[in-house]
Amino acid sequence: MTYDLFLALALFAFVSSITPGPNNLMLMASGANFGFRRTIPHMLGVALGFVFMVVLVGAGLVQVFDAFPISYTVLKVASVLYLLYLAWKIANAGPAEASGSGGTPMTFLQAAAFQWVNPKAWAMALTAISVYTPDQTLWAIFLVGAVFGAINLPSVGSWTILGQQMARFLTNPQRLTQFNWLMAALLVASLYPVIWPQ
Repeated sequence: MTYDLFLALALFAFVSSITPGPNNLMLMASGANFGFRRTIPHMLGVALGFVFMVVLVGAGLVQVFDAFPISYTVLKVASVLYLLYLAWKIANAGPAEASGSGGTPMTFLQAAAFQWVNPKAWAMALTAISVYTPDQTLWAIFLVGAVFGAINLPSVGSWTILGQQMARFLTNPQRLTQFNWLMAALLVASLYPVIWPQ
């Protein structure tokens, strides 16, 4: 990989990781509801789960989808349904102190598994592999994964911190409920490109 291509990859990784999407919106909601420390497994699951996804896509998983085009439709339907379920959970989350009603933050494994039904993660992984690994060598694929791992974790962490900082203004249960409903609505809105592609 040339130096110019590496810089372009790093820029793509940063822009795609820091911009709003399902992961970042859920992390902001988790930061607001559960705090930074309790959201760390969720952040690690996003970052490492995506690296694993990039490596598997680069190693040939995308060929399975090309061989069975119906799998794209199945993945799309599963993604929409799961994101709607997560939006419902966010909308109905209560304060972390409220026993029984506050729920729990997403675990490492749940967050890592979520990458496989996250439309933005698929778009990022497919673009990264097709554009930034022209020779498709294992070294290049691992390098793409490493760059995303190094850039993605601080990026998603910033969304968690943003949510945690917003929590000081969300001490009123009504404001917290309104925030959670807003985050749920934005998560549903992030499905627009999936449901109505250009």
